[in-house]
Amino acid sequence: MAENVSASAARSGGPPQMTTLPLVEPLPVTGIQPFTKEPIRYIGEDGLPVQPLPAAYTPERLRELHGVMLRAREFDRKLITLLRQGRTTFYAQSSGMEATQVGLAHSVRPGHDWVWPYYRDHTLALALGVPMFELISQVLGSNSDPSRGRQMPHHFAARKQNFVSISSSIANQVPPATGTAMAQKYLGTDEITICTFGDGATSEGDWHAGMNMAGAMAAPCLFVCENNQWAISTNLRGQTASENIHIKAKAYGMPGFYVDGNDLVAVMEVCTHAAEWVRAGNGPALVECLTYRVGSHSNADADAEKHYRTREEVQEWLGRDPVVRVEKLLEHLGHPIGSEERANMISAVHREVDEQVIRAEATGQPDWRIMFEDVYADMPAHLREEAAMLRAEQEGGRK
Repeated sequence: MAENVSASAARSGGPPQMTTLPLVEPLPVTGIQPFTKEPIRYIGEDGLPVQPLPAAYTPERLRELHGVMLRAREFDRKLITLLRQGRTTFYAQSSGMEATQVGLAHSVRPGHDWVWPYYRDHTLALALGVPMFELISQVLGSNSDPSRGRQMPHHFAARKQNFVSISSSIANQVPPATGTAMAQKYLGTDEITICTFGDGATSEGDWHAGMNMAGAMAAPCLFVCENNQWAISTNLRGQTASENIHIKAKAYGMPGFYVDGNDLVAVMEVCTHAAEWVRAGNGPALVECLTYRVGSHSNADADAEKHYRTREEVQEWLGRDPVVRVEKLLEHLGHPIGSEERANMISAVHREVDEQVIRAEATGQPDWRIMFEDVYADMPAHLREEAAMLRAEQEGGRK
């Protein structure tokens, strides 16, 4: 088994405790290459293969993956309804990005690898096996919420899947993701870290600091940019003068891969290839998934297309729907999903969401006292004072 000389010798100035991981057998030569000018694609927008599909993508397998994507799409729609009904206060859609997140999920070993996500990654969470009940409980802030209602809605975590708590601050997950990967290398484990972010994150200092350190330390981290082309109201050209995002990987000494983020097969193949590169001890890698946010940024801009993007642009990307693309592929392969079957699948997801919402709401809302719990063994004086003031206010309101 060869030693990773390229990753260690080039960075010999690093801390002595950062031991070099042994390489597994070299990866086979494939058609997946870094720094391509055009995004890597297996399925055209018409659903027809543009290159031979790997043997693993049987109609049965594609149907299974399609079901995961459709479940996430309908979960998204139902949660938007909850938001509009006033049953939660914040939600960020991921419709249009299902192929990126479901495809990425298949390069992750849930509960073994670590995931530092961003706030639009509920499709990724569902695909990794996070229970829908936990996600809904967190969005509703009910007693069944693992964080007991103390985190902003739609900012969940999942301990069993090593899915770290989401933060609203753009790109601040990147430095700790690099730190996690450095710890994995130091401990000599075969774990890797996966860190996701949107295109807007690449304009933040935290992103550059984390990427630079990962490259310098040959940290086993797979960085995935879910480039949906809009950072709230700032488009990609307002973010960077670079031709694309993945080209920035060169500056940090890692390969950068460019993939059609609405092509499920391409995302699975590229992310798996990049993850294996990282697992082999070669250091970090960056994957840019070119996709699109067809919904609003959040409930803060529900009529987004009226203000910063045109309806024509949104309609153009709706024509590249990743869920429909898989359906067209299945039709081409002679295994179509009929309209009645599709309707039944959607109804089943709606029932599932409704049942989990009822179950979560039945647990009630957390008591205000939990705000002061689980941090200090002995509560500091200033917090005791604040708790007493809040108690008096609560008791006064009940008189």
